[in-house]
Amino acid sequence: MIARKKIKNLQSRLLSWYDEQKRDMPWRKNHDPYRILVSEFMLQQTQVKTVIPYYKKWMKSSPTAEKLAAASESKVLKHWEGLGYYSRARNLRKSAIYIQHEFCGKVPDSMEKILKLPGVGRYTAGAVLSIAFDKKVPVLDGNVKRVLSRLMLLNENGNNKISETRLWNTMEDLLPEKRCGDFNQAFMELGATVCLPNNPICKECPLKRLCEANQSDKQDFFPPPKTSIKTTRIQVSAAVIFKKGYVYIQKRRAKGLMGGLWEFPGGKMESGETETECLRREIKEELGVNIRIGKKLMTHRHSYTRFRVTLHVFQCQMHSGTLSPSACDDWIWVKPDELKQYPFPAANVKIIKLLNKKSRIPRHPEPKPLP
Repeated sequence: MIARKKIKNLQSRLLSWYDEQKRDMPWRKNHDPYRILVSEFMLQQTQVKTVIPYYKKWMKSSPTAEKLAAASESKVLKHWEGLGYYSRARNLRKSAIYIQHEFCGKVPDSMEKILKLPGVGRYTAGAVLSIAFDKKVPVLDGNVKRVLSRLMLLNENGNNKISETRLWNTMEDLLPEKRCGDFNQAFMELGATVCLPNNPICKECPLKRLCEANQSDKQDFFPPPKTSIKTTRIQVSAAVIFKKGYVYIQKRRAKGLMGGLWEFPGGKMESGETETECLRREIKEELGVNIRIGKKLMTHRHSYTRFRVTLHVFQCQMHSGTLSPSACDDWIWVKPDELKQYPFPAANVKIIKLLNKKSRIPRHPEPKPLP
């Protein structure tokens, strides 16, 4: 149990530091619950500097829950394009619809009700309730876990349910009676700017005299490391299929990975396959046609949490067969300069940028077949 005097001292020091040092972020301009809800969805597993431009554009397009609820999923995904983890965008839209239908257009101010929103868990609920409504509820993200572990020499990293519960309970014990939202943000801010994962700037920390790790010079040992995630390397081939100046694209199935986004067709290489052999097989299986493969347009490497993907992109044309897509929800032929109207995964956006360089768009895109 933490001494009450120490908690009061910690609260006072941290809030004073936050008042002076907090970063200027657009969602901190006011306590509008909808704006805070949007920011918390965007900030899940994404850095602040990445989120800010997306947030500003989002607020111009969907400044209220009502506007968001009325927007099409395609439009929402387009505005989210490049931010990743697209289920967040779909859940945010579903939450706006739920807010309109069940809560008269207002973000709910109770834990029981806000947890009914799609995609809202304990962390997001705590952030919105404390920041927007000053409810006395904790938050626990990676930054908070790190600060707590060092501050009290807690051998916890939240890697399992027991560890997670202990950290939640500890954070709850530290909350002040008022300014809970500021206190939660101060903890997160401290972890993001001072109590860094590596080489923490302890001399600038407002809690350095209260921090047991700092006092015992054990900052590098807390929190204990998590089990590393094993990554899988995948080779993928994709086809940019031209037909009389138009390009074929297809819509990913709604319930799958990156559902609702558009893409260029292709798939994973199997053992022993070359890039072009993979492409011919995938297009035949997905679209029911044979293709002629022309020049290679690009090779792009990108990462997901558990995967490292190398994408090989080729300019192609249909050779024989009847187009009958079977692995998508929709498909269409579009002009290259119209591709930007559709939401795509980040890797496909790279392809579109390349295609929309005038020097790269063939006037009569009929690639010469490979020998």
